[in-house]
Amino acid sequence: MYYPLTVRDFLDRAEHVYPDRIAVVDEPDQPAPSLGELTYRELAANARAQAARLDQLGIATGARVAVISQNSARLLTSFFGVSGWGRVLVPINFRLAQPEIDYIVGHSGAEVVFADPSLKDVLDKIDAPHRFVLGEDDALYLRETEPRPWAEPDEGATATINYTSGTTARPKGVQLTHRNLWLNATVFGLHTTISDRDVYLHTLPMFHANGWGMPYGITGVGGKHVVLRQVDGTEILRRVQRYGVTLMCAAPAVVNAALDAAASWDGEIPGRDRVRIVCAGAPPPSRTIERVMTELGWEFCQIYGLTETSPIVTVNRMRAEWESLPTSEQARKLMRAGAPALGVRVEIDVDSEVITASNHNLDGYWQQPEETAKAQAGDWFHTGDGGYLDDEGYLVISDRKKDVIITGGENVSSIEVEDALTSHPAVREVAVIGIPDDKWGELVTGLVVSSEPVTAEELIAHCRERLAGYKCPKRIEFVQTLPRTATGKLQKFKLREPYWAGHDRQVN
Repeated sequence: MYYPLTVRDFLDRAEHVYPDRIAVVDEPDQPAPSLGELTYRELAANARAQAARLDQLGIATGARVAVISQNSARLLTSFFGVSGWGRVLVPINFRLAQPEIDYIVGHSGAEVVFADPSLKDVLDKIDAPHRFVLGEDDALYLRETEPRPWAEPDEGATATINYTSGTTARPKGVQLTHRNLWLNATVFGLHTTISDRDVYLHTLPMFHANGWGMPYGITGVGGKHVVLRQVDGTEILRRVQRYGVTLMCAAPAVVNAALDAAASWDGEIPGRDRVRIVCAGAPPPSRTIERVMTELGWEFCQIYGLTETSPIVTVNRMRAEWESLPTSEQARKLMRAGAPALGVRVEIDVDSEVITASNHNLDGYWQQPEETAKAQAGDWFHTGDGGYLDDEGYLVISDRKKDVIITGGENVSSIEVEDALTSHPAVREVAVIGIPDDKWGELVTGLVVSSEPVTAEELIAHCRERLAGYKCPKRIEFVQTLPRTATGKLQKFKLREPYWAGHDRQVN
């Protein structure tokens, strides 16, 4: 017997098994009226009402519906109310500028756009047949009317189109199928051991790779969603304490925010020996991992993945074999991207690029067949990341291929230099880039956000104790902030721009 896998399976199970359990605690401080606490019965009813409203508007199966919003219960509802009845959800980064949003809406062909009230001015300028403000619930939902059934549910149908963060060029629309999302959510959930006892804090933007699949997985096991609209370290600790949070996913910048808040927290750090935090977006320094384990008392897990892989490729979680090791050594092991997740294959090609094959890989880039063919050449997804498999079979990301610094004929991994710099207690954040240099070709340069007074000479000397001479930064500049995407990725192309102005290419 064949039964198609669709994202609605997760909500259907939650409503059937846990109808009266609290499903979601909405963000209380937002411009739209908060929905407060919703049970799974109420969440499912809202999803059906949203689907019925789209029926009323004449939105066909396969049509695109965009949502531009910070984390909210209404956005969470849309993961099911849109895709669960056969339409395609397009979650858009709310931090994008008007032209970028206009491009995504136009490129995806979205017929309906829902937007957060704070983005009403943006919404008014969007060219789409139907536009609605989240919070105007009478416009969003059609109550007391059952939606039309999805006539032919298809696990190979596109469920979401997620646009890449655009760190280097125009964003591409990543088509993820119901099968992609269903299997990613279950495999991710297996490796992070989610259950109906979990309370999940949405520190990760839901628009980013569909919240890595947690909106589906946590729903399917009947866990509680706690919505966080804006990342703030102290507020994270407060909600961990108030709601008994057990799990969150986060970029390294969020981890740092929690660590900073813990330094001034009055009393015992909430969640000690209970919270597990799953990190991705960039390999965090081993010192940061060790601080999570010792100062917060939280379990640190790391995954590696991309929007195109739904996202899970590898997972790195504490193993029984490591429990007798010193904490510092445990942290170094956890710094690696991890071992291939169940059902995922990872290899390194002849150019040292990480390639992967799995049931989670994208169906294609929306309306870009040439880009799809290039990325999926040889039936492997080409990540664009450089790396290697160590002697334990764990993937180590050495660099984005385009971020490798070639200095004096030697390849230098910016990640390795960043880890060395961040191990200095005065360094809060750092980005390492190559800038043009007549002698070396490219000069290894560290852009540092410091937490206390320190000199460039001290930092360079600190690196010399940890790295080969050619890898050490030759130049240190102190900056106030580092540009990042909404998901915490460093936008190194912005950092490079002033140094490479006037050069035909960013290779010297």
